[in-house]
Amino acid sequence: MTARMLALLSALQTGRSFSSDELTRRLDVSARTLRRDVDRLRGYGYPVETQPGPGGYYRLTAGRTMPPLVLDDDEAVATLLALASLASVGAASGDGIDDAALRAYGKLDQFLPSHLRGRAVSLRSSLETSRQPAPRVTADQLGLLADAIAQSETISFAYENARGDRTIRHIEPYRQIQHLLRWYLLGFDLDRDDWRIFRVDRIRDERRTYTSYTPRPLPAESATAYLRQGLNKAKQTIILMIEAPIGTVLDTLKYLDAEFESVTPTRTRVTLALDTWQWLLQSLAFIDADFKLLEAPPTFRAAYRTFATRLQNA
Repeated sequence: MTARMLALLSALQTGRSFSSDELTRRLDVSARTLRRDVDRLRGYGYPVETQPGPGGYYRLTAGRTMPPLVLDDDEAVATLLALASLASVGAASGDGIDDAALRAYGKLDQFLPSHLRGRAVSLRSSLETSRQPAPRVTADQLGLLADAIAQSETISFAYENARGDRTIRHIEPYRQIQHLLRWYLLGFDLDRDDWRIFRVDRIRDERRTYTSYTPRPLPAESATAYLRQGLNKAKQTIILMIEAPIGTVLDTLKYLDAEFESVTPTRTRVTLALDTWQWLLQSLAFIDADFKLLEAPPTFRAAYRTFATRLQNA
């Protein structure tokens, strides 16, 4: 689809009717070119209604089926891979966001232009993804929260914490965050007069209130930064210099909350946030490279010395 046709589609998607003169001036084309572009849009599946003669117009009407997606080859592949990745993460309960992604993954080729359908079918038949267990969230949940955030609208819900205690919350929602296979909601808790982070899988009976609020400034660079501050509050910081390329280190420490810096092609600086000192040992063994502990709390250093002595004695 050309830039000119995209501009035509963008105009028609506003929902209003356009006369031929309006569109030809807007797009700087002839009436003949306009008619040809409208015919092409119809060929792609967009239901463009035309009223000829005096007072005539062009208008995009609601179709019975979704028109073909306008994707190039790379975008089609990326879309399928994204759906496949999302479909592999979830609780396998049959009604989570992963199940919705799997259904979309199985039927996407129906909505693609014909020249991309073969690629979609080939990719789907050639790809397998391993299951990654994660707490269940639903498309309805994420969609409701997204609508409330977009419209700056307060919401209420029952929230169950890690101990199983349930409370009713009234929240000004700010952002949804996907981090390490978990979905989170950042919002301002009106009853506690403070910012709070909520696990979306622990939210129950969420309701929109249709009451608007004025967004507050976030006390962090981003919602993700605020989340990580909270998650790392009880963690200890460790800094390592590892004598291995960053690719090797990334592959081994990918499931730890870490920041990586390539110092040289064969040396990597790693900053980690850990709950306990044991998390690091197995990962370092798999890297199979020399390393230096640049920074660590005294309790961690003592634990590592004790463990090293045990290994030597063994």
